[in-house]
Amino acid sequence: MALDDFSDQISALIDGHGDNSFGNVTGFPDGQPYTPEPPLDARRRYRTIWISDVHLGTKGCNAAMLIDFLDHVDSETMYLVGDIIDGWRLKKKFYWPPSHNDIVWRILKRAKRGTRIVYIPGNHDEMFRQFTGLNFGGVEIRRAAFHDTADGRRLMVLHGDEFDTIMLAHRWLAFVGDTLYTTLMGMNLWVNWVRQRLGLSYWSLSKMAKHKVKNAVEFISRFEELVARAASERGVDGVVCGHIHTADIREINGVEYYNDGDWVEGCTALVEHFDGRMEVLHWAEIMAEREAAKAEQQAVGALQPQAA
Repeated sequence: MALDDFSDQISALIDGHGDNSFGNVTGFPDGQPYTPEPPLDARRRYRTIWISDVHLGTKGCNAAMLIDFLDHVDSETMYLVGDIIDGWRLKKKFYWPPSHNDIVWRILKRAKRGTRIVYIPGNHDEMFRQFTGLNFGGVEIRRAAFHDTADGRRLMVLHGDEFDTIMLAHRWLAFVGDTLYTTLMGMNLWVNWVRQRLGLSYWSLSKMAKHKVKNAVEFISRFEELVARAASERGVDGVVCGHIHTADIREINGVEYYNDGDWVEGCTALVEHFDGRMEVLHWAEIMAEREAAKAEQQAVGALQPQAA
């Protein structure tokens, strides 16, 4: 019954939108994705991966880049740290292309292969918080979690909207801000469409704007301090969160603060190596480096004399 309820909650997001459908979500691992999954042997291996703020169901989601990421990395554990599905936008206007199904397919496929998947809903997918404590298709749903690193540190993992003063005190203002942010992300799509035609790499307009606005910088700093203080009060060594779309690793008053970023603006993930070392992966940069290396290799091959 719990699994049926979860599926019904997903279906409710798209109710009344004609033939558009998530299909049988629980059957994804047995079907085939729109974009084929490459072989597993060439993937980078990590002990743990954290991703958040994917915002499936919006045009701002960098689905192609996230699919590339999922096809090039693997881990023993993966944390989905909130705002994976954007229920706010889906309730206003349905948008769910095949690439978004492909992301869900890849996550459920990992669970089926034995990867531990922990899903911690955020404010945009808060409708799934009612299923806290349940297991859906191999995905554990938690309100928050604690993670023990390979080198013995204990980290608290949560989305972070609990420490967003706007969300707490002025929820209506958060919805207004979401609308303005969606408009900015629409502009970002056009900017990167032009850049792609010019052969340039991905660049985030909204990320640049956020770092140029003094109030945004002050909000991020205040948010980070509140999250770190909460971690300190709970006696843990550090905290991993998302929510503010700003990847970072730093120490705040003796607490290790980690933010895994997002897949709308920065396209980043937080990873733990097998020795416990933590790192933020900037996937747009990694893809650009890979393409540059491939182009260089092709150029060298073209210069080599052809065999008789």
